[in-house]
Amino acid sequence: MESLIQYFETIPSSHRSLLLVLGITFFWLLEGAVPLFRFRYKKWRHAVPNFFFTLTTIVINFALAFLLLKTSDWVAANDFGIINWLPEMPLWAYVILGVLLLDFFGAYLAHYVEHKVKPLWMIHLVHHTDHEVDTTTANRHHPLESLIRFSFTLLGVLLVGTPIGIVMLYQSLSLVATQFGHANIRLPRKVDKAISYILVSPDMHKVHHHYVLPYTDSNYGNIFSIWDRLFGTYMELDRESIVYGVDTFPDRVENGSIGGLLKQPFHKYRKPTDGSQFGQG
Repeated sequence: MESLIQYFETIPSSHRSLLLVLGITFFWLLEGAVPLFRFRYKKWRHAVPNFFFTLTTIVINFALAFLLLKTSDWVAANDFGIINWLPEMPLWAYVILGVLLLDFFGAYLAHYVEHKVKPLWMIHLVHHTDHEVDTTTANRHHPLESLIRFSFTLLGVLLVGTPIGIVMLYQSLSLVATQFGHANIRLPRKVDKAISYILVSPDMHKVHHHYVLPYTDSNYGNIFSIWDRLFGTYMELDRESIVYGVDTFPDRVENGSIGGLLKQPFHKYRKPTDGSQFGQG
């Protein structure tokens, strides 16, 4: 465990980039072998706006990475943060707890707030208006959302008190987890269900991308499913019934255009439909 953390303390940017590329490549190939849905789309054309927003996310995160380093150095030097205030524990427990809590602040809480605050929902909308969710959807975030997510992660590093090795480990796990959760793959139902008791599985996360409420406002987790189960935001829906997108933003042309997606957060707010009123889902 110590050597693992030492590696992530100084992980080269090239290794992080390789993890991104290898992850997308692996799940892209797996989607071709065991697809959940057989989309009638041109996969590369669909991927273009998603790759564009993946690139903007990378640029923003790399540009602001020094803030994570400065904050993690400060909490370490001042013995600040939740995991540093607890009684001394084995390194493996310290690392797991650090990653678990960063997942709460950097992923679950950020995601929950984005759905509950109208201006933030309009920014997050870019992620939800993909009509063919696959592994390229994972980092389809408007640049403004990348800033929001980074801010929550930074807050998490401060409050949790995680050293940079754990921060980099968390970000690497988060990257693979989101690619896995969005991948258009069909796992055996029992396997997917078993995974979902601890980790966010593909079927679990796909429910979150269903086009109407209340499913859109559920399953916010990224790495661990514990937060949804703990806070009552966990929901199930048969995967064959899932319809991707957002009912109040159905324009496929705009939703597949880089220019249209960049302008999407500035549309007038449209209240989502509660599909349960009509027996949908």
